[in-house]
Amino acid sequence: MLRARETEDGLEETFLPAPTVQSHAANLTVLGDGSLGCVWFGGTQEGVADIDVWFSRLEEGADVWTEPVRLSGDPTRSEQNPLLFPAPDGLLWLLHTAQHAGDQDTSFVRVRTSGDHGRTWSESRTLLESDRGGVFVRQPPVVLPDGTWVLPTFTCVRVPGEKWVGDSDTSSVWVSTDEGVSWAEREVPGSTGCVHMSIVPLSDGRYAAYYRSRWADHVYRSVSDDGLEWSQPQPTELPNNNSSIQAASLSDRRIGLVLNESSRLDAVARRVSLYDEIDDHGISDSPVAEPQAATPEELAEVRGAFWGAPRAPLTLAVSSDDGQTWPVRWVLEDGDGYCLSNNSRDGVNRELSYPSVCQDATGTVHVAYTYHRRAIRHVRISASALEARTGIPSP
Repeated sequence: MLRARETEDGLEETFLPAPTVQSHAANLTVLGDGSLGCVWFGGTQEGVADIDVWFSRLEEGADVWTEPVRLSGDPTRSEQNPLLFPAPDGLLWLLHTAQHAGDQDTSFVRVRTSGDHGRTWSESRTLLESDRGGVFVRQPPVVLPDGTWVLPTFTCVRVPGEKWVGDSDTSSVWVSTDEGVSWAEREVPGSTGCVHMSIVPLSDGRYAAYYRSRWADHVYRSVSDDGLEWSQPQPTELPNNNSSIQAASLSDRRIGLVLNESSRLDAVARRVSLYDEIDDHGISDSPVAEPQAATPEELAEVRGAFWGAPRAPLTLAVSSDDGQTWPVRWVLEDGDGYCLSNNSRDGVNRELSYPSVCQDATGTVHVAYTYHRRAIRHVRISASALEARTGIPSP
């Protein structure tokens, strides 16, 4: 059993049990019974058909996560990017993607539900599809004051005759006024290259969304008066490396955002695509193209997906002005963030990435993230540690 240990910063950290060679893309949430739930995907390597969704829970007062349970098992598709959504009626939703090999433009979204906080689950069914390409989720829905559900998604746009690499991806929100029975899509204008839309409420009743950038330049931000219609995303002061981010409301309406504090300007090389090591049948037997040195032109202003910028350090940024500025930067873990390969079998990949963040009723902040694509690491930041480091008072 893997028990939490305390770090020099007063944090508690532990690894979740890892039943597969590769583990990636954790998503955390506080469940309806007060326990903490975490889902991620695991298997041989991202894009391979043995990639499935896994779920573990941390009971209130416990310091050991439960043995993971597999919640998907389609032998023909790579099932990725899971998230948990405790609905207002007490039902727990699991959403995740399902794609063919490395073709993210073939993805659709599946759903399962649980009436007992994740102990038993309904059968899987398809929730969202698009004629434009693959629909992807990463961040949980928000519930508006009138009960409307708003689910942020991104579309891996299908380009005829071309293999998906991410150049044309756009963001949308899918809206449900009947508690998830039916959905209607609303595209975010001018969002090409902006994905992983993470929505948080603002102190004035509006909403802000933060985005990963396919261009590996900055975290982007857009705002909405009603959570439905959004402004065009604009770059923030925070860097981004074409890897996932997540934002959450903290105590006193401040915003915490977890990210890799790096961009393509920190890259020494770039890879062809995210899936250059696999083919339609699994891990490729063909030689993999060597990463190419990043040219000055590629590190300058470009519009095209940039893969290979280092996925480290893993940083918690905090804003007290509704996300306009981010003066607090707390490095939770550092390393070289090597991600020019997804190979975790041989210890090649060393990324610290895909963070998820939430805060429980005691004020404790929880962060989970990918550790070298071999495991999911959980960091527990007590209210007192958070106050000492950021000035955010305990609730």
